Amino acid sequence: MNVFLWVAQAVLAAVFGLAGVLHSTLPKERLRPMLPWVEDFAPARIRLIGVVELLGALGLILPAATGIAPILTPLAAVGLAIIMLGAAVTHVRRKEPAAVAVNAVLLALAVLIAWGRFGPNAF
Repeated sequence: MNVFLWVAQAVLAAVFGLAGVLHSTLPKERLRPMLPWVEDFAPARIRLIGVVELLGALGLILPAATGIAPILTPLAAVGLAIIMLGAAVTHVRRKEPAAVAVNAVLLALAVLIAWGRFGPNAF
């Protein structure tokens, strides 16, 4: 189970790391064709979402890998799960079912990591 959780952490960190870099660095006009939801948000909020996603990605890997404050790893997973809940609400409101499905998968993965790292496979 520990190996599975590490793989899940790496996958989730890669997804949120990439999303975080895109959301925090690209202007809204460049994001709009790829991510229509940005229309509903101010550029500052999009950047904030990106920074939080990037920090969450780092939090999934660095504390556990370094052994420094490893409790931050499941907390990062909880934070990313909350982000996915918010994203799902946004996509439901915008009537984007495919995006909701992606949110649901990422949410489930984040919850699984939080459960595993808080519980039976804590560091």
